[in-house]
Amino acid sequence: MKNHILLMLGLGACLYSNAQQTDSSGYYLKKGLEEKTARRFLVAAGHFTKAAQLNPQSKEALLENAWVHQEMRKTDQAMQLYEQVMRLDPANPTAIRELTLLYYAYRKYDKVIQYAQKCGGCPELDRLVALSHYQQENYGEAIKWLKKLLNMHPNDAELQYTLGRTYLDMEDYKNAFPPYAKAIELDQTKNVWMYELGMLSYTLNDYKNANKYFSLAGEKGYPKNNDYLENLGFACMYSGDIARGEEYLEMVVAKKPHAKDLLRDIAQVLYQQKQYDKSLAYCQKLMELDMNDAKALYQAGMCFQKKGEKDRGQQMCDKAIEMDPSLASMRQKSMSAGL
Repeated sequence: MKNHILLMLGLGACLYSNAQQTDSSGYYLKKGLEEKTARRFLVAAGHFTKAAQLNPQSKEALLENAWVHQEMRKTDQAMQLYEQVMRLDPANPTAIRELTLLYYAYRKYDKVIQYAQKCGGCPELDRLVALSHYQQENYGEAIKWLKKLLNMHPNDAELQYTLGRTYLDMEDYKNAFPPYAKAIELDQTKNVWMYELGMLSYTLNDYKNANKYFSLAGEKGYPKNNDYLENLGFACMYSGDIARGEEYLEMVVAKKPHAKDLLRDIAQVLYQQKQYDKSLAYCQKLMELDMNDAKALYQAGMCFQKKGEKDRGQQMCDKAIEMDPSLASMRQKSMSAGL
């Protein structure tokens, strides 16, 4: 009987102690909420931590503590606290949602996809699933999710851009163009998107649109470095805007006067645009850099032939082939093409 009484007394003491701890936990939780309302987040975090220590099963204390840590930009600690909640309650919607957002910020894309699917009634997380599939280069799934979202939100510029970029990364250039163009129509501030669409248009030999989007990118602040000026210059030339194109390309030539490949490309495009005198001028620049430049001599000979000076041009081409016999194949191609 004596042992039984002692056991009962011990059990009662334990229950009393647990009750006291629960009451104390509630006290610190209340104090934490007061400090949270007053936006004294560091003090609030201390109270919430104490509340959770006194009652490790208090999901509310953990969730509140996670929230104030996020407000203090202490996202590592916030993530750990939400993960504690998940161990207590694997279906907790708040912890699932916040962890999904944090995992995306930390580029943990596998976890984003995993946790977003746990969150019933969280359609806003579908966006992160789509973007995570793209970041993982899982393009088929990315397109599926992006199209689903765009059916509901067709005016979402970022989603349109990401769909276009997905097709671009798959080298499906024709399907990339429409969502890219739509994204720029919806958001006129993204000069990088505009430049990328200019490059895409150039790849599709759509030089009019390449000219348009390169120009628009520059107007919106895209850096006008040598690559930009070169791409814009050739797009202008191929689209028939010869004077403007040459102006941009001359800016690059002034900075890179010995760039033979650039000079050669300019001479070639001018020849294709039937600007034979201008093409000759660039051939001359090439031969001033290297009098043994057989390709420049051959190009000059072709220009003279197109200008009506066939004998002179033919002699120059023959001389170029003597210097570089591989140019004979160019002559065969030109004859086959009727050039």
